[in-house]
Amino acid sequence: MRLSSLTARLLLSAGAWSVLVLALTGLLLSSLFRSAVERSFDDRLDVFVKSLIAELNVADDGSLTISRDLPEPRFNFPLSGWYWEIAVAGEGKASPLGSPSLLDQRLDLSAIGGLNADATTADYLTGPDGEILRVLVRQIRFSAREAPLMFTVAGDAGEIDAAARDFNETLFLSLSILGLGLLVSAFLQVRYGLSPVRALRRSVAEIRAGRQKRLTGDYPSEISPLAEEVNLLLDTNEEVIERARTHVGNLAHALKTPLSVLRNEAGGLDGALAGKVEEQVSIMREQVDRHLERARVAARANVLGASTDVAPVLSSIVHALEKINSDKAIDAKVDCPLSARFRGEKQDLEEMVGNLLDNAFKWARAKIIIEVNIVRSSDDAAFLSISIEDDGPGLTEDERAAALQRGQRLDESKPGSGLGLSIVADIALMYKGTFELDDGRIGGLRTRLQLPALA
Repeated sequence: MRLSSLTARLLLSAGAWSVLVLALTGLLLSSLFRSAVERSFDDRLDVFVKSLIAELNVADDGSLTISRDLPEPRFNFPLSGWYWEIAVAGEGKASPLGSPSLLDQRLDLSAIGGLNADATTADYLTGPDGEILRVLVRQIRFSAREAPLMFTVAGDAGEIDAAARDFNETLFLSLSILGLGLLVSAFLQVRYGLSPVRALRRSVAEIRAGRQKRLTGDYPSEISPLAEEVNLLLDTNEEVIERARTHVGNLAHALKTPLSVLRNEAGGLDGALAGKVEEQVSIMREQVDRHLERARVAARANVLGASTDVAPVLSSIVHALEKINSDKAIDAKVDCPLSARFRGEKQDLEEMVGNLLDNAFKWARAKIIIEVNIVRSSDDAAFLSISIEDDGPGLTEDERAAALQRGQRLDESKPGSGLGLSIVADIALMYKGTFELDDGRIGGLRTRLQLPALA
């Protein structure tokens, strides 16, 4: 599985290594502690062995006795898990002397290997009551006897297990807290280490939003080349767009001049041919205007960082149209928040809103309502909703569909080329927006634009 997050990758790798190292450390510490506990337990058993040796009496007939009991009372409790035994090496299970706790039973030392004279051996075996014992065996040869004596002291190995278990529980808790601390530390390190990347992302978002033109700030040496490349890319993008604008302008001039010549020549002739030429020239000119405008919009729509305040644009266009249509005394109300900003070029917004307001002023009887709201899509993207409605005659559903066709004029008595609404739809589409026509609340047509906003 591939992880797409650098934070997740770094934390996963740090966590995996931390768990591995802590697990190995825990196993090593647990083993060392158990070995230390066993050595300490063996030292206790060795003290008892030495006490037995010191208290042992060997009679002339070879019988064995001890002068006094060992100071550990558990040697006197039946099957307590603490036992001592003195036996003659090589005589099997026969034992002349043992602790009262054995109840006349014997320790089976056959499973213990490496029993040699004048040597001490420590090991585990099963006791008379089925318990696990830690046993210390020492053989000593006395001059009065040919066979060595075997001194055995056994203690309950549960004490070793209990000490190791308590240590392991504390160790597990400590290593868990340490591991959690390491993960938190790794998370903080990753957050701090990747903070320049987040700063770079915010700067790129600021450029897309139009609040800055280039990446600025000091970046680490690993990221600085990327920031420089992004700035070079932005410069190149601006140069390409500027060349495209120049090319579109030159192409417009190169095409319109021959078309104007053809139209003028056709205007000086009589007959059906001249009319046909003028008609086709007009269609060609409309097509040229349409596609050149689309080319200009496409170039401007790809400009990173462009943004426009909506309220001043609306106010300026409404003020101009009120002067032009002063004889109609139209009441145009504008409701636009000052924070509304269009993520795009000012002249494109003017082109769209200008066409829609021009139509509204042409058809309105006395009232126009312009409303602007900032809305959010399902993926939390910000959009401008621009609604323009008038109290004119409005359009039927079929007329609305026809109005969006290029060059379509529903009323030849009104001036214009019929390209206005189709151009608005094209520009909106270039900005990944929408354009709709429906019935207004005051009886006429309502046009609605949805365009990307600067949140």
